[in-house]
Amino acid sequence: MSLIDDVRNYWDAKPCNINHSGSRIGSLNYYNEVEDRKYRVESHILRFADFDRWRKGSVLEIGCGIGTDMINFARSGAWVYAVDISALSLKIARERAKVMGVSNRIKFGCDNAEDLTPWMDYFQNFSFDLIYSFGVLHHIPNYQAAIVNLSKFASQGTTLKIMVYNRWSLKNLMRPFTDIKDYSEAQPGCPVTHLFSKRQIRSLLKEQGWHVEPIITTHIFPYKIAEYKQGRYKKHWYFEYMPNFLFKFLERQLGWHLLVTGVKK
Repeated sequence: MSLIDDVRNYWDAKPCNINHSGSRIGSLNYYNEVEDRKYRVESHILRFADFDRWRKGSVLEIGCGIGTDMINFARSGAWVYAVDISALSLKIARERAKVMGVSNRIKFGCDNAEDLTPWMDYFQNFSFDLIYSFGVLHHIPNYQAAIVNLSKFASQGTTLKIMVYNRWSLKNLMRPFTDIKDYSEAQPGCPVTHLFSKRQIRSLLKEQGWHVEPIITTHIFPYKIAEYKQGRYKKHWYFEYMPNFLFKFLERQLGWHLLVTGVKK
């Protein structure tokens, strides 16, 4: 079994955010609760994705998961093409699109970003307005190949928005002797997690002809994991008493997320 198979099996076993609601999976209440919880702890996604900006535009999302961002692009009026390696994640995303009444605006593909040949054949001579991938590239074994592949769907003026994990984050620096696979995700044992510096991700994108805007560092997770998994938002004591301006300063310096925006030259 290859490493990419391990990645597929990992996300099939427990799709990202699948336990963000206690309601029945597939119900409207379930999807609403998943979205509310996701954007409560990662509110920066709303500013970064800027869903309304892509109204009537075309969006390629690499790694849509169970479809929270995907749905918001479609509800804002975009035409969305959603790719994920996990068949279970895509099954939930498809059902979600039907429940939300936007399935006519979304096309799905169960594919590995290291090899998007089927999509390249389908979208010959076509480029997207936005290529979006939030929290995905750092879990792809050959992320260099993935960056090359997604760049093939771009032409001059295409926007790229990705989030990758920050090598110089507080989360990483506090665990210098711990295997990153034990803490990069809510469930341990993630087969692949890469960390990036700003210089590294900027260089990788520039090689593929992207003009990279200033990279934003953000997101420190302040809550206790055990309580968070049970739906409670209890902060660690040092974050509980930390002034908000200081917390925001730490996020800008040592956040876990690097928000990267590029425009194809």
